[in-house]
Amino acid sequence: MINFQQFVQLLVNGISLGSIYALMALGYTMVYGIVQLINFAHGDVLMIGAYIGWFTITKLHWSFIPALLISMLGSAILGVVIERIAYKPLRNASRIAALITAIGVSLFLEYGGMLLFGPQVRTYPPVLPETMYNIAGVSFKYGDVVMLVTSVILMVLLEFVVKYTKVGKGMRAVSLDKDAALLMGINVNNTISATFAIGSGLAAAAGVLFGVYFNQIDPLMGIMPGLKAFIAAVLGGIGLIPGAMAGGVILGLIETLVSGLGASMWRDGAAFLILILVLIIKPNGIFGKNVREKV
Repeated sequence: MINFQQFVQLLVNGISLGSIYALMALGYTMVYGIVQLINFAHGDVLMIGAYIGWFTITKLHWSFIPALLISMLGSAILGVVIERIAYKPLRNASRIAALITAIGVSLFLEYGGMLLFGPQVRTYPPVLPETMYNIAGVSFKYGDVVMLVTSVILMVLLEFVVKYTKVGKGMRAVSLDKDAALLMGINVNNTISATFAIGSGLAAAAGVLFGVYFNQIDPLMGIMPGLKAFIAAVLGGIGLIPGAMAGGVILGLIETLVSGLGASMWRDGAAFLILILVLIIKPNGIFGKNVREKV
């Protein structure tokens, strides 16, 4: 059994990890909400973002914030390129065709990254101070605070963009009815590209935070975080931004608690068990609602 201090410590660690999952889940849920596509290449965009951050920190000797911004910009451009080349031609095709294409793009990025960066694991540089804080027996690093604050700021900015900007209003209109949005003068192609750009930028931010959190990266690092972010999106209610945030944090907490109880080998299994239970008990997720379809 764990005592109260250990439990609070696990909660702190779980929130830090969950904030990374939440950023990734936001990208999944945005793309699904707009084009009804599960972008399984999303986890590999995280990997590219992590490597861009690694390069800017180790080779250009930039600090954390500039590296994070460059990583997000580079991955946003990559997201638009992927959407225009791989997904746009299949926009009116069957869902299975788009899904297979997403898997193909994922494999291309993984082994393209292996060819470009090499297969070896690289150590992420200690870009943040190693300062430790101790409050009532609960320890956390300066990096944990930065990760949490960064994630919250990005989530708040996303919420602002979606609710109060022209691009965000266009996204909401396209998600409701693509054809009607087109008739109202909304550029659907640009709106979808903007969605991929924002989602990929968030994935890149998660990639940099992932590298800082685990101190290492490799070309296949995006597979498991990508799957877990998908689980987080489904858990919260895929297509819903608040659901993606909540699902990511909840999944991070559950994983950390499972590890803290001495079952670290089962942490991945626990995540997939959650996916199975959600699909059986509440397929629409925690915040999802049942929607009637006319036939």
